[in-house]
Amino acid sequence: MELTFLGTSAGVPTKERNVTSIILNLVGIRKGYWLFDCGEGTQHRILNSPFKTPKIEKIFITHLHGDHIFGLPGLLCSRSMGGTTDPLTLYGPKGLKQYVEIVLSVSDSFMTYPLEIVEIEAGELFDDGELVVTAYRLDHRVECYGYRIEEHPKPGALNVQKLEQDGIPRGPWMQALKKGEVIELEDGRSVNGADYLGEPVAGKVVAIFGDTTPTPEALLLAKNANVMVHETTLEVALEVKANEHGHSSTRQAAQLAKQANVKRFIATHLSGRYGPADLPRLLAECQAEFPETQIAKDYLTVKIE
Repeated sequence: MELTFLGTSAGVPTKERNVTSIILNLVGIRKGYWLFDCGEGTQHRILNSPFKTPKIEKIFITHLHGDHIFGLPGLLCSRSMGGTTDPLTLYGPKGLKQYVEIVLSVSDSFMTYPLEIVEIEAGELFDDGELVVTAYRLDHRVECYGYRIEEHPKPGALNVQKLEQDGIPRGPWMQALKKGEVIELEDGRSVNGADYLGEPVAGKVVAIFGDTTPTPEALLLAKNANVMVHETTLEVALEVKANEHGHSSTRQAAQLAKQANVKRFIATHLSGRYGPADLPRLLAECQAEFPETQIAKDYLTVKIE
């Protein structure tokens, strides 16, 4: 899996950064993308990327502030005007369905594909057999969620040496054995693939936060994640102001990364007051608490490992 940041600015776009949107590329699992938030101009960012809107399977909205949803109607309509019939599911807080339906109705827009809108509550949203997605309630000025994406553990490696020692020949049944299935050989022997597999390989975990002040739920959302994506709207000197407006500072987000034992922290959602010259200072504030920090720029791609 890979994350690509299409927008990394908070509130308003800047010359260097668009407002919030992130693509989770499901490469290594299947062909398809999930989109997290859809600020104004997101489809323009997609046009300048290798991604194609018909391949977006699901869109997850953290909350209904404009810098996270104003790009959604345009993207939905452009996806339709491309003629795709591939279904799309939207997830987000209460009010998302009303927002989308009113905009599409007033603009006399139509969808060429099945569009499902799921208004969520905290808890597991679904398990598709490969990935489990759980929503966690955050602490912002409006109802807001973060999403934890967990890959199912993968079977351990097949012990070919042990198979040879037990006189089990190679054949078309090897793929079934790799999946831990029971097969029957031509000589009538029954072989359980699970007996020849190594320890399962833990799946990857991605934690993507919406806007939030520090909250106990954040530890559960981010615990042991391979990659944590969290807002750092304001610097340490403006921490009180950040919290008053439902946001976190650089230091607070990095402290969470440390407490949650994540492998890597990607900071995003920076206030429009910050330009390129400010980024080294903001990064230093994060790295003082958690060295494995990176500040996202638009079009940054991060491999989940």
